[in-house]
Amino acid sequence: MIFQTPILALLLVATLASLVALYSGGFALSVLRSWDLNDMGRAQLMRERTTDLVSTLFGAVMLAELAALLLFVYNADRMASLFVGAMCAVGTLNVNGYGFPALYLKIAVFFAATLWLILDRADRLGRDYPLTRVKYAAVLLIVPLVLADAATEIAYFVNLRADVITSCCSKLFTPTNPGLSDDMAALDPGVALGLLAGTGAVLALVGLVSLRSGRLRLLYAGLSVAFFIVSLTVIVAVISTYIYENPNHHCPFCILKPEYGYFGYALYAPLFLGTALGLGAGGLSLFARTPSLAAALPRLIQRQIALSLTGYAIFALTCLWAIARSQLILFG
Repeated sequence: MIFQTPILALLLVATLASLVALYSGGFALSVLRSWDLNDMGRAQLMRERTTDLVSTLFGAVMLAELAALLLFVYNADRMASLFVGAMCAVGTLNVNGYGFPALYLKIAVFFAATLWLILDRADRLGRDYPLTRVKYAAVLLIVPLVLADAATEIAYFVNLRADVITSCCSKLFTPTNPGLSDDMAALDPGVALGLLAGTGAVLALVGLVSLRSGRLRLLYAGLSVAFFIVSLTVIVAVISTYIYENPNHHCPFCILKPEYGYFGYALYAPLFLGTALGLGAGGLSLFARTPSLAAALPRLIQRQIALSLTGYAIFALTCLWAIARSQLILFG
């Protein structure tokens, strides 16, 4: 089972990411100890040249990690037919105890990778690479995450057994069983949609103020996280039922299946990107007063907020389309 092409691709990405992360982490220690642009010595010159190489390599594997999340979810759904009791990715991830931890780590790496790529982009805008120490300190924080992701993913794939009877979404996402997933499924549809609309309205207002005045960027980042959590909850509680046209089917993974037109990807992609860009804009605002970035950084932050709002708008329109085209009637 481990020799399937998607699994081999995922393991290759995880291995390369781990090796590059370890090398980058070692170099990051050198940068944090000795980086000094006022030093005209040979050692500093070599560090400056190596910085471009390491940043490019690390950035490349971070981009690969972004694609790996999509492939991991797609592969989990594709493999559902191989396991007894599995109907979607939930069943595949439940085959052993490493499935869902691997997914959660992949999501964490996705956000960490996106934020690092944003930080690297901002650093390259300054003539003196003003964020070099910051982005290499971030590398040291990302390295354990990448290694944990690789180890968990390997453990998950190595321990896949086709003779295991697994449980699927009908057991997890139902209001009758205790647990967080069941609490999400049990949320009243009216309350859920009201919460989504209210959070989205506040987020949009703060985002527009940030675009016009350059203020409230950190607040926008915090609201992006809140909107992300609310959106995932509402997908389980309400939006999924409209897609399935079944008030008792709340699975957030079945909507990724071809029989539902891969509708879930149209929901999740703009939501994840909007949140990552919102967080990136908030993070970059901490460095807005850096002299060499004074001209370029505000424009980069504004673009990220604009793209983030666009992502959220696409997500909202996709939710409305799911409701409008459905034959399900939840409200009289």
